[in-house]
Amino acid sequence: MLNFNYTKYKRFPAVDMPARQWPDKVVGKAPIWNSVDLRDGNQALIEPMTIEQKIRFFKLLVKVGFKEIEIGFPSASSADFDFARVLIEQNLIPDDVVIQAITQAREDLIERTYQALAGAKQAIMLIYNSTSTVQLEQVYGFSEDEVIKQASEAAHLVVKKSAAYSQTRWQFHYGLESFTGTDLDFAVRVCDAISDIWQPTPDNKIIMSLPATVEMSTPNIYADQVEYFATRIKKRDSILISAHTHNDRGTGVAAAELARMAGADRIEGTLLGNGERTGNMDIVTMAMNLYSQGVDPKLDLSMMDEIIACVDHCTKIPLHPRHPYVGELVYSAFAGGHQHAIHKCLNQRQADDPWEVAYLPIDPQDLGRSYQELIRINSQSGKGGISYVIESHFGVTMPRWMQLEFRLLVQNHAEQDGGELLPDVIWQIFEDNYLDHPPELLTKILKDMDKLTEAMGEGPIDFSGDEFHHQLKTLYQMDIEIISLDSHQMFEQQDKDYVSFAQLSCQGHRVGSVAIVSCGEQANLFAIVSGIYERLTVHD
Repeated sequence: MLNFNYTKYKRFPAVDMPARQWPDKVVGKAPIWNSVDLRDGNQALIEPMTIEQKIRFFKLLVKVGFKEIEIGFPSASSADFDFARVLIEQNLIPDDVVIQAITQAREDLIERTYQALAGAKQAIMLIYNSTSTVQLEQVYGFSEDEVIKQASEAAHLVVKKSAAYSQTRWQFHYGLESFTGTDLDFAVRVCDAISDIWQPTPDNKIIMSLPATVEMSTPNIYADQVEYFATRIKKRDSILISAHTHNDRGTGVAAAELARMAGADRIEGTLLGNGERTGNMDIVTMAMNLYSQGVDPKLDLSMMDEIIACVDHCTKIPLHPRHPYVGELVYSAFAGGHQHAIHKCLNQRQADDPWEVAYLPIDPQDLGRSYQELIRINSQSGKGGISYVIESHFGVTMPRWMQLEFRLLVQNHAEQDGGELLPDVIWQIFEDNYLDHPPELLTKILKDMDKLTEAMGEGPIDFSGDEFHHQLKTLYQMDIEIISLDSHQMFEQQDKDYVSFAQLSCQGHRVGSVAIVSCGEQANLFAIVSGIYERLTVHD
């Protein structure tokens, strides 16, 4: 039998729910976000975070705008217990932030968790036990009724023990471990039993977590499971349904988005997707997906470089350069067609226009990125990208004919170099080919400029007029025509030089030249004369 044998697997069963409603839903509001970076994410690290790192991470989460933060598993880890005590005793938890701790549904562990959270102004007590068919049958050997009995006893204990910690405003939370592998009717029965004990109201809601502890199906089936549960539990108006997806199939964000459409009120995940196996649901990606559709995500992700630096420092997991929205190369275009489209869209866009730029789903500046990072040059780049770099970094807007000519020079250099060309290198190619004149040639150019200025008399020179063309032909004794002359001030600032591009026909041969000087008229004159000498040098 082959090692790579698909026949050992079976298709995940669909949910029989022909009247499903979620496909027609549109998400127009951010969910309640719950960060599990400090628990689920921390448990997945080769080197768990130190208390100092956890404090730094917690402060970042608060700064970003999380109002519910899971801080750990204090009954299972002394480090998590100590961290909870530091947050509370050093008064590091803002009044509008609720911390959450998780524990298995066992009396000694529940008591230990209350001790860890003692003194907090408000906190969420999360208890869980396994409900999946595989685990009940093959791991624990429990019946469904035994599981309901265990969960109910734990729910009673949670209420009873909370009385000893009455200075804290408690919210109760029950999680069905491996919900996606749980019989749905059994899941409803367990949660209804818990709800009967906790007696939630619309003003005092409880939380029910439906984790895809292991992602086992396509996202639409998870959405079906969530809607099935949400439309069958009792006291729905008094229960917050929380989706906790993982990324085993690479669709953790999609599953969370569809779960939100299917009725989930709360979404759990981590910044940038750290977590067990392939990771937790990436809150940054899901929040930015909302943002890109004009929905306020209720999180401030404008400080993206700070977020990345903190996550990298605390987790020791470097960010992939193609990570959605925030990777180093996400807004960089190397391909010529992409560069051309981006350049044209940005040039046409007005400040108050809705964001509609080819190949850019959001404005990179919203995340603290620069437009100058958008277009990067290698041998695959086109004229639009190269001219964009010259314009954005150096204030020089090349006419189309110059873009075509200069692209060949840059491409040839890139092919020889074999990698990316940074802006300074591209500018050096521009200078070497168009602006760097030998001293003896520069002397000739300046002398001829003086002759032409004197011949034209006082007043501005009409470079398109017959008189100027006549003076050129007289001085150089050859047929010269100015095909195009483009001049502008670099960066449009008063103290900046002028750049001029001249395209000439000399004795029927086309030549292009560039000049950069402090005066617009002098720039035009310099470009024309240097272009003529370019032709004379080639001819000689």
